[in-house]
Amino acid sequence: MPKYYEDKEEDGQACSGVREDLRQCLLESPCVLQENKSPKQCLREGHCKSLQVTFFACKRSMLDTRARFRGRKGY
Repeated sequence: MPKYYEDKEEDGQACSGVREDLRQCLLESPCVLQENKSPKQCLREGHCKSLQVTFFACKRSMLDTRARFRGRKGY
């Protein structure tokens, strides 16, 4: 599911790949395009649920002290 771009710069933030994919998924969803709702409303309704869970797991792994050894979740 990740989208890799050759010309893209790395911003150095944690979970940036998951964040960008979640943003694109929400902006391309029919909820935003056809129903003209905000991405925040569509996220609350349950669109792009798998990316939302992955993003949460990545952010949560930043607080986990075991992540020093295991690495961050996500991509």
